[in-house]
Amino acid sequence: MQDRSANPWYREPWAWFVLTPLIVVVIVSLSFVTVAVRHADDTVIDNYYKQGRMINQSLEQDKRAANWQLQAQLSWDSAEGRVEVELHSPVIPAPEELTLWLDHPFEESMDARVLLKKVSATGYRADSPGFEHQWYVTLVPGSADEGRTDSPWRLRGEINFDQREQWTLSPAVP
Repeated sequence: MQDRSANPWYREPWAWFVLTPLIVVVIVSLSFVTVAVRHADDTVIDNYYKQGRMINQSLEQDKRAANWQLQAQLSWDSAEGRVEVELHSPVIPAPEELTLWLDHPFEESMDARVLLKKVSATGYRADSPGFEHQWYVTLVPGSADEGRTDSPWRLRGEINFDQREQWTLSPAVP
């Protein structure tokens, strides 16, 4: 009989043959968990009842804008970094300020707000940084931070800065 001295477990090739796949699975799983946590989708809000009431109020904003025959021409001058809006309504007077909300379709952190000052009877203007690609826009009167839900009306649209520099915003009537 041969007397063979036993090696420590970490020097045995069969131990590494069995442990290597397990170690790889743990490392890959941890990397997937890290990616999932860092790039998680926006969560569902806890107070869905309040949000549901706000959606109904938002539909009322659209209906009022349609009843007042509101329409806006939005133009973007990327060379000068300026946005201009012409607001038209035969029913209501033009407000002193407008707020243009730009919502990015994927990244909430990229959302922006542009405050437009009145420069003529129906014209508004503001300096703004350049944007590119597709955005959802909402135009509301006033300058409040929460003006999207508290305003008497709103105009919405979808714009793509890569395709053109002028758009028409109309009420989105259900």
